[in-house]
Parts: sequence; C-alpha cells; structure tokens
Amino acid sequence: MEEKQADIVLTGDRPTGPLHLGHYVGSLANRIQMQNVHRQFVMIADVQALTDNYENPQKVRDNVLQVALDYLAVGIDPKKTTIFIQSMIPEIAELTVFYLNLVTLARLQRNPTVKSEMQQKGLENRIPVGFLVYPVSQAADITIFRARYVPVGEDQLPMIEQTNEIVRSFNRIYGDVLREAEAIIPKIARLPGTDGSAKMSKTLGNTIYLGEEEDNLYKKVMSMYTDPNHIKVSDPGKVEGNPVFAYLDAFDQDLAQVARLKEQYSAGGLGDVALKKYLYEVLRAFLNPIREKRKMFAQDMHAVEQLVKEGTGEARAVAEKTMKEVRSAMCLDYFMK
Repeated sequence: MEEKQADIVLTGDRPTGPLHLGHYVGSLANRIQMQNVHRQFVMIADVQALTDNYENPQKVRDNVLQVALDYLAVGIDPKKTTIFIQSMIPEIAELTVFYLNLVTLARLQRNPTVKSEMQQKGLENRIPVGFLVYPVSQAADITIFRARYVPVGEDQLPMIEQTNEIVRSFNRIYGDVLREAEAIIPKIARLPGTDGSAKMSKTLGNTIYLGEEEDNLYKKVMSMYTDPNHIKVSDPGKVEGNPVFAYLDAFDQDLAQVARLKEQYSAGGLGDVALKKYLYEVLRAFLNPIREKRKMFAQDMHAVEQLVKEGTGEARAVAEKTMKEVRSAMCLDYFMK
C-alpha cells in the first residue's frame, strides 16, 4: 500500500478560460511524462476558480470542459490519468473545514503566493475569505489523494510548503495519517507574458493559448515585447529578459540554432521582425497538432463529458477512503465502527 501511495501525482488548473503556453511549460509537459510512470490525478479546480469569480459562476462552468479539451489535446490520456471536477468531490470541502483549525489567519496572510495574487487581482482591500483560505483547500486537494508529487510552477512553492505544515500539524495531533508532498518544478519554471511581464496570465491578457488560431498567433508573436533599445538591425540586442528568446528556449528543439540567434542578436545584425517570424514558425509547428486534436475531441463533447464523469467517480472513491481514515483519527467516526 505505501509503495503504491508513493507514486501518486496530484495537479490541476482553474477553469477560468482556455489553457496557454505558460500552463504547458509550468505543468502540463511534466504531467504528460509523469502519467507514464505514476498514478496521476488532474483536477479541474472549479471551487478554487470561484474564489475570485463567485459573481460569474457560468464562466467557470463553461470552461470546465474547455480545460478538459486542452488536457486531451496536449496528450493527457484518461486511461493513464484520472481527470475530475473538484466540486464533485465533497470530501475535499469536508477536509478543508477540518484543516482550517490548524492554520492561523496571520500565516495565511503571509503566504507569498496569496499576497502576489491579491495584488495582481486588486483584492487588497476587499479580500473574500474563500480567496484567502484557498491554500487550505489546496492542501485538502493534495492530501486527500495522498499525493507525493505535485507538478507546479516556481510561484506555487509556498502553497506546497503550507500544505506540508498542515500535514505535520495534523499528524502531530491526530496520528500519522497523512503524507507530505514534494513539488516538481519544470526546467523552465515560468514563461513570461507576451508583454514582457514576469508571468503569462489570463488576467493580464498576455497569453498565447494552446488552441490559438494561426492568425491570432501571428499577431501576438509579432507584437511581442523585446529589447526596447534594439532599434536598428545593426544595434546589439539584449537576450536576457527578452521574451522571444525565453519562448525559443522553451519550444525550439534546435538548440544550436537558438544559440546562433542569441549570438547574432547580441552582436547586432538580427532584427526583431526576423526573430519574431522565426519564433512564429516554431510555435506554429508546436501548436498546430494540439489545435487540430482539440478540434477533433470537440466534435463529441458528450464523450469528453463522460470521460470527466468517470474520472470524477474514480477520484471520489479514493477521497472517501482517505476521509474514513481521517474521521477515525479525529474520533469522528460515529456509527462507522
């Protein structure tokens, strides 16, 4: 049993819109590899999405299956990976309530990820409690499946740290029931936005989506931020911090060619237009198969919904088993003995 538990992976995404290249670099690529060697659960985190979209639940609902389409299009295999909807696992909410007694308000307010997202979303002076405590819910997501590995971007490390704090507190008080999780960070932990921002984000509108049509892809690439001081082709350009090169590092498999482009750009003699056109071709080659697979799966949305329904049933069976052990440890197993 313990050996099998050691192989579990848990990760997920908020259904607030289609997934983008930042999601692919930050987590999806790892999931595709890990599903071949571990038991993997991928969560469509609709409850978490409602923490800052509570006034627009239809937006969240409409995007649940859209996220599932993105999963299938990039190669997440429902025969290897259990895809499920967070809100359809009530045991997660139950475990979250128990965890709330193990976390102080001050600790939640210090969480760097929460602080950063509050600032990004302009919530500093009107913080919904659900948003503030979503790290606790995330801890429940991870631990209810006894996940050992959690593929995340570097900005999510504080969330894993907080999860493990909760696990240690629970085990100290109630006995050795839960396990700590380990973050899996990709080689390229974060992809900058097309506008040069530190992170690609739907909120900031600086994304390239996995299902991006070619016309939109071309427009977005050609309008990307580069080195503002690189005015003439002959001018030396800055490679570090240049989003175009960050994307090439992430998606161009011709490493020698990328190295040559960096050298030429740094020395002068390579214009931004030519560089962006090269990047467009690289991204076009990467995204075209994903977009076509997405369109193929979208032709039968009933089948996509059925896959998610079946995955949700599998996930709930696991969650129910964990909660029986949690309730027993907490002396809440009334009428169950």
